Amino acid sequence: MAAVDDQTPPVLDETTCGTLLQKLQQIWDEVGETDDERDKMLLQIDQECLDVYKRKVDHAVKSRAHLLQALADAKVELSRLLSALGEKTYVGIPEKTSGTIKEQLAAIAPTLEKLSEQKDDRIKDFFDVQSQIQKISSEIAGDSEQVESLTVDESDLSVKKLDEFHMQLQELQKEKSDRLHKVLDLVSTVHDLCAVLGMDFFSTVTEVHPSLDDSTGVQSKSISNDTLSNLANTVLVLKEDKKQRLLKLQELATQLIDLWNLMDTPEEERSLFDHVTCNISASVDEVAIPGALALDLIEQAEVEVERLDQLKASKMKEISFKRQAELEDIYARAHVEIDTEAAREKIMGLIDSGNVDPAELLADMDNQIVNAKEEAHSRKEILEKVEKWMAACEEESWLEDYNRDDNRYNASRGAHLNLKRAEKARILVNKIPALVDSLVAKTRAWEQERDTTFTYDGVPLLAMLDEYMMLRHDREEEKRRLRDQKKFHEQMSKDPEVFGSTPSPVRPLGPKKVTGPRANGSANGPASRRLSLNSHQNGSRSTSKDGKRDVRLSAPVNYVAMTKDDAASHISGTEPIPSTP
Repeated sequence: MAAVDDQTPPVLDETTCGTLLQKLQQIWDEVGETDDERDKMLLQIDQECLDVYKRKVDHAVKSRAHLLQALADAKVELSRLLSALGEKTYVGIPEKTSGTIKEQLAAIAPTLEKLSEQKDDRIKDFFDVQSQIQKISSEIAGDSEQVESLTVDESDLSVKKLDEFHMQLQELQKEKSDRLHKVLDLVSTVHDLCAVLGMDFFSTVTEVHPSLDDSTGVQSKSISNDTLSNLANTVLVLKEDKKQRLLKLQELATQLIDLWNLMDTPEEERSLFDHVTCNISASVDEVAIPGALALDLIEQAEVEVERLDQLKASKMKEISFKRQAELEDIYARAHVEIDTEAAREKIMGLIDSGNVDPAELLADMDNQIVNAKEEAHSRKEILEKVEKWMAACEEESWLEDYNRDDNRYNASRGAHLNLKRAEKARILVNKIPALVDSLVAKTRAWEQERDTTFTYDGVPLLAMLDEYMMLRHDREEEKRRLRDQKKFHEQMSKDPEVFGSTPSPVRPLGPKKVTGPRANGSANGPASRRLSLNSHQNGSRSTSKDGKRDVRLSAPVNYVAMTKDDAASHISGTEPIPSTP
């Protein structure tokens, strides 16, 4: 026992089952435990140790099972991540599956961590793209305020799928851009139309959609189908309104100009409505000045037209007589004879009776003026030839007087001018027959076409021409008789015995002239065959009281265009003849 007591107690860190059993035996020896008690105690200790080992083994089994499940789950997760990300293989996956379970788990863990991070990034990318797609689609559909919650399908996070979403997003962005340009163009058109029509642009465009106001950003404007359709319809309505207002304004402008012209309105008063008349011939697209078709402007023009209409009614006689004077002037210049006094009395009676609308009366007179202008135009070519014929007749009459002048070759002042005029007059006179034939042909064609007689200041033109041709024929006969008589007397003076006696002196013929047709009827001849013969000495056209020329053609009875025979007869006579030009 002393030996046991002398032993140094073991260090706690070195305690083992053997030292504890040795300590227990020492205690048992001191206590005096029997062998049975000691065996029983040792069996109990063995059983407790066995239970501890069993618990430890069970725990180890469970731990191994957990590790195996974790390894299997890791492999499944790895496969799922690779499938979701569209990756068939991955660089970080360990090629060997040997080693302990923990070694395998440790080898796979970094790969899982990287793939998980890649998955999270990919989900974020998908969410961003799909959010934009959903937003633009909602804007196009017109329900942008009711955006549904977005969920990303994590079963397919491949790059291919992401590219498809990106392509869809690009198409939607392009469509949005196109729609936005259409919206802006339509809004700009609405703005321009509202400016021309004098309408409130803000209320007009916000009635289509509140976001179309200028205060909102471009990207915030509605681009839905309804907005585009309503904007297009608004533009159509405004364009139609613009067209109708322009037609109305042009009608008013035409009325204003007609009334101004009727009443000789001064330019200062007309200039007050230049903004109305400036668009009288403009097309719809050409009218772009702000306020050019505003309702107040149209109303202003309507009030002015109404005022001028009332003023026109009070000045009806003055306006009507002005129209009648224009009509008379047209007929006078066309040498058409009308009863002006009766026409003026009729106009006065209609106005005083009040049974005729002033506008209808003026319209009727305007129609008469139009018809008169048409008739004057149809007579223009014939009248021009009549003027030429009259001018030729005047030159013919002057040439007759010139040829009877014994002093025409004297070296007097202006003699050379008269000589040149005589040369030109002979050329012109020689053209008279052809001119008359042409005039007769055209006059007959005119009469056949219109089944009426062509008159010149009330006298049938063909009768005037016939009169002239008969006078011309008489002149030729008289000329021939005078030449024969002159030859006869010359022969008698040379050989009086042949004729038996001395001839009596010849009574000289006076400077007899026969004037051409005139417009005031017959005076000293049968009216059915010939018109009057004017005693006007030189056959020129006279001037009436109102300054208009009265046509009086003069045709000398004893003068025709000179031929070579005529020149010979003049040389043989007593009257000198000028040398040929």
